[in-house]
Amino acid sequence: MKSKYFKRHEFACKCGCGFDTIDAETLAVLEDVRAFFEKPVTVNSASRCHKHNQSVGGQLHSQHVYSRAADIIVEDIAPITVYSYLDGKYKDQYGLGKYDTFTHVDTRSNKARW
Repeated sequence: MKSKYFKRHEFACKCGCGFDTIDAETLAVLEDVRAFFEKPVTVNSASRCHKHNQSVGGQLHSQHVYSRAADIIVEDIAPITVYSYLDGKYKDQYGLGKYDTFTHVDTRSNKARW
């Protein structure tokens, strides 16, 4: 993993199992967000092992277990603003979720919004 803005440990499963892989395309999207807003991006959740995904109520085939998802917060930027930017730039692709406190982004092969 080579990144201008992120370190591998930021993508690690929160259970401590050591799973810390991140998909290159997902990383590129996160790098884009960081560059566009010119603000630090905090990764709340990225890679999840199946056991941890289940314990947090994640979907069985969550993109997190495939290392293709991240739940992020951009410093001083409302999650809806981050969602709107991503939805505009990647309007026909990826998965985007808008939440009160964070934005979900994943690089699944089809478009999904929630």
